[in-house]
Amino acid sequence: MDGTDVELLRERGLRVTQGRLAVLDVLARMPHSDAEAVHRALAEAGHGTSVQSVHNVLGDLTGAGVLRRFEPERSPARYERRIDDNHHHAVCSSCGKVEDVDCVVGEAPCLHADAPPGFAVQAADVTFVGLCAECSGADRAAG
Repeated sequence: MDGTDVELLRERGLRVTQGRLAVLDVLARMPHSDAEAVHRALAEAGHGTSVQSVHNVLGDLTGAGVLRRFEPERSPARYERRIDDNHHHAVCSSCGKVEDVDCVVGEAPCLHADAPPGFAVQAADVTFVGLCAECSGADRAAG
């Protein structure tokens, strides 16, 4: 059991449960996972839980600001523990691999957009879509 995760859950006003700790452990090892992938990893580790329970835990952790939820185009929602900045994501349109992209200008909200008058931008959510190194190499080899 990771004492840091126990403290984090308590700081965020959440009860410390084995299910929450197990989900946090999976996401520490497998960032950018969807609920199904988290459920499979828990099952492989011997945690008998339902997919619905995993969704509930992910929702609780996201709502408390412990996890970040993002939705790549044509993909189920993904979850990650990296919440301390306003980074972006690069998603491979071939294999679905997701990688982090640091802020474009170095600090939140990372982009300078013309927002409506009186609107204070707090975060920018950008998804870069293309081919990862493996898939672009496979495309070149096949072509």
